[in-house]
Amino acid sequence: MTVPPTPDIVELFPTPSAPLAPEELLSLYSPDRATPRLRVNFVQSVDGSATVDGLSGGLGGPADKVVFNILRGVADVVLVGAGTARAEGYGALTVDERFHGWREALRMPVHPAMALVSGRLDLDPASDLFAKAPRRPLVFTSKAAPPDARRRLAPVADVVDAGDERVDPALVVRELHERGLTQILCEGGPSFFGDLIAADLVDELCLTLSPVLEGGAGPRIARAGGATSGAGGSTGAPVVPRHLALAGLLQSDSLLLSRWTRAAA
Repeated sequence: MTVPPTPDIVELFPTPSAPLAPEELLSLYSPDRATPRLRVNFVQSVDGSATVDGLSGGLGGPADKVVFNILRGVADVVLVGAGTARAEGYGALTVDERFHGWREALRMPVHPAMALVSGRLDLDPASDLFAKAPRRPLVFTSKAAPPDARRRLAPVADVVDAGDERVDPALVVRELHERGLTQILCEGGPSFFGDLIAADLVDELCLTLSPVLEGGAGPRIARAGGATSGAGGSTGAPVVPRHLALAGLLQSDSLLLSRWTRAAA
């Protein structure tokens, strides 16, 4: 696989290393495809904010972008809340051509599928996210979603009910698995991540720690309830801590890229 130069990224844990080659980075993040996995990817400031001026882009750096691209490159599907897709300006989901051969060798489609979660279906069917998508996107909603919005999206996406009054994250994951999309990469947002945590569906968290003090105005990477509710309110799910184990830690200048997996019972 031919790849452009990457910033120096070294491994700190579990095995300290010299700067990693692109193929070594790819190997670190390549999943065991025999085991279904729901990965979540976020970046946050050192004082705990998921955004700067409302967007996550101000927190990342070249190394974070490298890992972001790898995570997409090895995924079957990218799953994201509609609010995050709008705020971050998502376009058509494609991966860099350097991943095409790797994916084709594993008999994977050249590009991962795009899946959105929206209780109200307030999405623009004319946006590039739909109009230029190389694969027909999936949109998960509830049976209570507005019928007119459902009709607008039907020509450009598969609209899938995953709950009655609100979207059930467990039904979303089950539907993706039934479609053969078992390597799931979730890119947020915080409310949807909170719902996934409450449902105990998170297998792995890739968290980049940015050397930035944001000042306390931005949101956390996860918050309780709301993303999958038809009315936007709290789900009322109890707070249950989910314990993780550090699986890997990389460094690029002052940026830290961590990977956390489910802790052993």
